[in-house]
Amino acid sequence: MYLSSISVPCPGIFYSTSARDGTLSRIRIPGGIVTIGQFRIVADLAEKFAASYVNITNRANFQIREVHTQINPEVLHQLREAGLASPIPGVDHLRNIMGSPTAGIDAEELIDTRSLIRALDNYITTHAELAPLSPKFSIAVDGGSALKVCDRPNDIVFSAVEISTQIYFHLKLNLGESFLNTGILLQPQACVDVVGAIAKVYLQYSALEPEKVTGYRKSRKLRLFEVLHNLGRERFLQEVESHLPHSLQQLPNIRTSQVIQPYLTRYLHLGVHPQRQQELSYIGVVLPLGKLETWQMHGLADIAQGYGIGTLRLTPWQNLLLTDIPDQYIHEVKSKIEHLDLHWSPTKIHSAFVACAGSTGCASSATDTKNHALKVAEYLDQRITLNQPVNIHFTGCPKSCAQHNNADITLLGISEEKYHVYAGDSDNESKFGQELYQSVAFAELPSLLEKILQVYTAKRLTRHESLGEFANRYSITELQDMVEEERGDTGDKGDTGSHCALTG
Repeated sequence: MYLSSISVPCPGIFYSTSARDGTLSRIRIPGGIVTIGQFRIVADLAEKFAASYVNITNRANFQIREVHTQINPEVLHQLREAGLASPIPGVDHLRNIMGSPTAGIDAEELIDTRSLIRALDNYITTHAELAPLSPKFSIAVDGGSALKVCDRPNDIVFSAVEISTQIYFHLKLNLGESFLNTGILLQPQACVDVVGAIAKVYLQYSALEPEKVTGYRKSRKLRLFEVLHNLGRERFLQEVESHLPHSLQQLPNIRTSQVIQPYLTRYLHLGVHPQRQQELSYIGVVLPLGKLETWQMHGLADIAQGYGIGTLRLTPWQNLLLTDIPDQYIHEVKSKIEHLDLHWSPTKIHSAFVACAGSTGCASSATDTKNHALKVAEYLDQRITLNQPVNIHFTGCPKSCAQHNNADITLLGISEEKYHVYAGDSDNESKFGQELYQSVAFAELPSLLEKILQVYTAKRLTRHESLGEFANRYSITELQDMVEEERGDTGDKGDTGSHCALTG
């Protein structure tokens, strides 16, 4: 049965959410891997029932906005048959399982996580008793590849580690503002049982009377980290162990710094990269603000069918990978990508722009973030050449739905045409880093960002220092003084004639 406009935090295909621009639906893609057949089905769905585009989310879901026609039961049956919808509607809204987009093709990975992700997804989507889980119940599986997801916000993280030539998964749990490195090492085949046990503990204790369980924030359902806080680390793990046929092995001689090594690898996937398979490469394709028109989707599917093995990979950074491309066809494929009005270069300004739905789609947003981000990107793209991505994040409210980790620059909408400007992350009292400017009119933002980038280029320590790292080396006053000096050197702050080449 199709449930229209149900108010749940994380909608699925059966559980839609009303938004300012129509109904919103999401399709879970475990590990982000999708076949060309599934890709085309989603394109056709968006074309028939919505506005002929989809978004890739920061959990590597498909998100279909502006749905104005109810998706009928026959279509939902087809989605199930294609593996795009859960056989149990009650669990379809649970969060997507996150994995490295390069699982199985990265030469650095310790273990290919694709089969484990499939097993975890099969467990979740075939157990109706999991329906009462918080819709934000989330899992990440990191196989130790160069493109890591172990530092992404998830309730449960399995991170691969090698101990005496044996591969284990280290269990890490979200504490809300930080992570608990449990020291527990699991055989890969034990991870599904552990997720089931954790789910049982959550369901048991989140169902207690409200006065017996203290919530850390107002929400419809407790989060897993709230149950963990209420029970305490030792008791929580004891309760989990009570639901398992085996003991949880903690190895005190394994330091957590050896087990969890998160890296800032958000944009390593863009461009052309060799695979572990000889004479094959993958191409990371930039999707401006995670948006794909349906005609572009069919074009990408044609490329994957003609040059690859018939799959595409969505990333948690709202881009996608075309994989298994024979090296002799790389130039040809890059040309075809460009003919779709897309690009693959990590040095393009669009490559690291992120924006939430904005005021056109979300009542919580103070600003039209997506349109503003596109206008700023167009302005900077004509004036700036990057040698590495600069992550610029537009968010219409403090919830920061589109990006939960720090950006190089964050622009927080506060009124219809004004933003606070943040850089770096050294200010622990601020969610977004150091606040450089308050209430900047949108009309002034493009030139201000241009000057910030010019200062960064001129004064960074090395050509590989990120803008966030650069900003962290200075106080707010020092950064402001350098930007104002640059604005003074170029005359009128509205000047659009300068050119900045970020080539170090």
